[in-house]
Amino acid sequence: MIARIEKDTIFASILQCRFKSITEEMGYTLLRTTRSPILNEARDFVTGIYDAKGRMLEQAEYIPVLAFALQPVCQKIIEYFGDAIYPGDVILHNDVFTGGNQNADVAAFKPVFYNNELFAWAAVKGHQADIGGAVAGGYNPGAREIWQEALRITPVKVIEKGKLRRDVWDLIFANIRYPIVEEDIKAQIGSCAVGERLIHSLLERYGIEKLREHIDLLFDSTEKMVRAEIKQIPDGSYEGESWMYYDGIHLGSKFRIKVTITVEGDEIYFDYTGTDGQTEGFANAPLGASVSAIVLTFLMLIDPNIPHNDGLLRPLHIQIPEGTFLNASFPAATTFGNSITGPNSDAILKALSKAIPDRVTAGWNRMLALAVSGMDPRHNRPYVDILFNALKGGSGAIRGFDGYDHIGLINCAGGILAQDPEMFELQTPNTIAKHEYAKDSAGAGQWRGGLGVETVIQFNGVNNKGVVFGDGVDEEARAFGLFGGKAGSINEMEFRFPDGHRHQPQSKELIADIPAGTVLRQVAGGGGGYGEPFLRSAEVVAKEARNGVLSSIKAREEYGVVVCPDTYQVDLKKTERIRGKGLPK
Repeated sequence: MIARIEKDTIFASILQCRFKSITEEMGYTLLRTTRSPILNEARDFVTGIYDAKGRMLEQAEYIPVLAFALQPVCQKIIEYFGDAIYPGDVILHNDVFTGGNQNADVAAFKPVFYNNELFAWAAVKGHQADIGGAVAGGYNPGAREIWQEALRITPVKVIEKGKLRRDVWDLIFANIRYPIVEEDIKAQIGSCAVGERLIHSLLERYGIEKLREHIDLLFDSTEKMVRAEIKQIPDGSYEGESWMYYDGIHLGSKFRIKVTITVEGDEIYFDYTGTDGQTEGFANAPLGASVSAIVLTFLMLIDPNIPHNDGLLRPLHIQIPEGTFLNASFPAATTFGNSITGPNSDAILKALSKAIPDRVTAGWNRMLALAVSGMDPRHNRPYVDILFNALKGGSGAIRGFDGYDHIGLINCAGGILAQDPEMFELQTPNTIAKHEYAKDSAGAGQWRGGLGVETVIQFNGVNNKGVVFGDGVDEEARAFGLFGGKAGSINEMEFRFPDGHRHQPQSKELIADIPAGTVLRQVAGGGGGYGEPFLRSAEVVAKEARNGVLSSIKAREEYGVVVCPDTYQVDLKKTERIRGKGLPK
């Protein structure tokens, strides 16, 4: 007879902390062993551990849009291989039509066995510098189907029973342009090995049965915590709407996201019926990317200390009709899918602003990015980079707090760090001429939005090409304000070519030739403001004018504060006169 194991809530809490530390140590390993700045500086990856059924034990989302990017793939792998999973296996995957979220995000999975019994999985997913397809770097605005975007990696063993499958490995990397990707995948596999070793140390210490019993307790405990958070949202149905602008094909096109969020006691439902159909081009999302967008936005609205495990997801119910641009049908192109998180989150925040106004933020700056590739003449080798510094705008404000400055996209939510300028110039042939907060970029409000940035970069490589991908150059795409707050500034991008010609690209465009000497000027817009701007402290407004992030004109026009040009002191009489007329009744 098997002895009954007493469940211990304190041990379950300790176990959760240990699980979290394992995923973080896996992350530290990756940060110190990968070669691409996309991974070791921008931290565009997630590490996680999962049980034998593929249920999430814990994750460390270094970029939040990967919040739901591993669990469905893990479950697909278990289904795909069945009993043919062995100690020492390593499985790769990126395919968006078998659970993946983006082609360039490649996952490595390692099963963890104990006494010849499958107990868990260690997994890492990271954005790769290239993944094949028609355009270097993985973003192809001209794609009309998945095969024009990337090499599809359905679940495949690259290591079986501890032995490298050289034929499979060579097949994959023969279809990827840059040798750095092969090295980064090796680093991901190494990170999984670290996770495996640390899980083994837990098993050796506590035994498999005790861990299993307390994993169930941990899931149940997390579920109770999430249900308690949902209960704080008033019951009802709340509708939100936002738009994605331009599909990369039809100028002026836009696509509606419609979400109805229904709260019933301790359950919450997200229904996207009424969302527009999929696009012809790459401006679609696979289901995995859209579910991640919903989960990360929901996590912003609840207690941040709640563990990230399978219990978190139980009270959430998500319905996204297939064939919409948030759940595109095979074989649609979908590389832009992660970036649709911005408009998706907008719709959710607008909907829930009617239910929990003190928890939601105003709009975050939308994506406008440039992925550039070419040859570095200093070393005669290829380079590729996503100019993360230049795309990191401001977040939306929330009641009581200004938005974060230069934090980046909501799908990154602070996860993607700014690149170190010196490392940027070491790793690419390009130079940064300017990088500073953009004056007047923050949406005005009682609590202002986060500041965006202005960046100027000179390209010094040869055979440079660029892909512009984003959704933030339309006036309507500015980060929205809430409860009287104003919208953030608009995104801008301009190329100044050596012959004097200037070009302002569309939000989705392939730049086939960027000659050496070309200068890029990019402005990442600010976040939306929250509350009436005239209620903001006049002294705080004057201080920001003195610091150069707010002009005296905007201080007067949007905040009703008159700042003396010489002393930067508030002219109290003029300010009181303007604010007395402008405050809402």
